[in-house]
Amino acid sequence: MTQLNDQAVIHSAGDGLFVAITPSGHAQVLETNSERASAATPMELLLIALGGCTAVDVISILRKKREHVTDYRVEVRGERRDELPRKFMRMEVRHIVRGRNVSARAVEQAVELSETKYCSVAATLSPGVEIVTIIEVLEDDQPGQN
Repeated sequence: MTQLNDQAVIHSAGDGLFVAITPSGHAQVLETNSERASAATPMELLLIALGGCTAVDVISILRKKREHVTDYRVEVRGERRDELPRKFMRMEVRHIVRGRNVSARAVEQAVELSETKYCSVAATLSPGVEIVTIIEVLEDDQPGQN
């Protein structure tokens, strides 16, 4: 049987603001007032969590494959239900890789490994949320960039 090892603590700071302490001790401000918009909402953090989790995997795999990536960006969009709870029904993850002679197949393999083996956030969301992946590989024609 597995144990509950990770614990986040969320403190109310009043007026719809919260301060969360991650299991590693980092503070993160959360906002629930969309008009004030002074910090990320919990649902926005979920988009970041998915994008960050897969980005770490993909760039690490591409480095191991010795692909010459000069820029890498992940864009995550979410589609939510209209009725409560307004959960994500679909999330679109767009991987945009720029580099010199980067193998599209290597990028596809890295994304697939992240989705099916390494990204804990994607595994946590599946199968309840449809995750759609889009991959763009762009040639970097400016020499000297890293």
